[in-house]
Amino acid sequence: MKLVRFSDEYRKNLVGILDGDTVYATTWTGDMLGLLRSGIKPLISYAYRYPLDKITLQAPYIPPKIVCIGRNYADHAKEMGNIAPEKPFLFGKFSSSVIATKEPIRWSQSLTTQVDWEGELAVIIGKAGRNIRAENAYVHVFGYSLANDVSARDLQENDGQWARAKGMDTFCPFGPVIVTRDEIPDPHDLTITTHVNDDQVQHASTSLMIHKIPDLIAYISQAFTLEVGDIILTGTPAGVGKGMKPPRFLKTGDVVRVSIPQIGVLENPCIAED
Repeated sequence: MKLVRFSDEYRKNLVGILDGDTVYATTWTGDMLGLLRSGIKPLISYAYRYPLDKITLQAPYIPPKIVCIGRNYADHAKEMGNIAPEKPFLFGKFSSSVIATKEPIRWSQSLTTQVDWEGELAVIIGKAGRNIRAENAYVHVFGYSLANDVSARDLQENDGQWARAKGMDTFCPFGPVIVTRDEIPDPHDLTITTHVNDDQVQHASTSLMIHKIPDLIAYISQAFTLEVGDIILTGTPAGVGKGMKPPRFLKTGDVVRVSIPQIGVLENPCIAED
């Protein structure tokens, strides 16, 4: 099942089920995060339906925590001049950085001139837990989505930590859908692709993750409770702008598209502000 949060001409924050190019409205009156906390059972679709091109998709919800994994693909670690970590390398993004598909990635050129893309598979936590065992990890997964870990490389290098570089407003495009776990039996058998305009810049199998999803959930939950609605950004493959020769960074007018066929396409235009 593909779940979406959307608005029509009159209402916002509607929850629907996407089937092809049609969104079926549901009787659920709360937000998507409330649905995750209640489980899927209260969700009932009804006859009213919308053509996909007649609605506006919103970010699925604003997550309580965004836990990110750095250098989780060996080729990406190499292109950045780093070695692959023996243990998962964790950092976070702020919930205020979340935007929906089609919303613009914005930044001030007085703050950064080196804005980069990182297409990633996002894991949606559906059951809270602490000290979760790897063999039980998938019980805690509600589903999957897409994210773009937008990164200001100059701030990342100069600040000494990554809060501004990774956490600026609009620096976490998320969506456009949540695909329930049963639809993706093996999240390590997916192909993630990123385009900047018409250029394919990233294309890799999620099987190349160094630390697999069950191990990530186990490792993260040793340190803090994973709550319903938390998302885990599982790392980006090689092909970021910083690793190119010469480096390539985003500019006004660029459009970034992150895609996994089983999930969809997360698309965002870019605006560099004076």
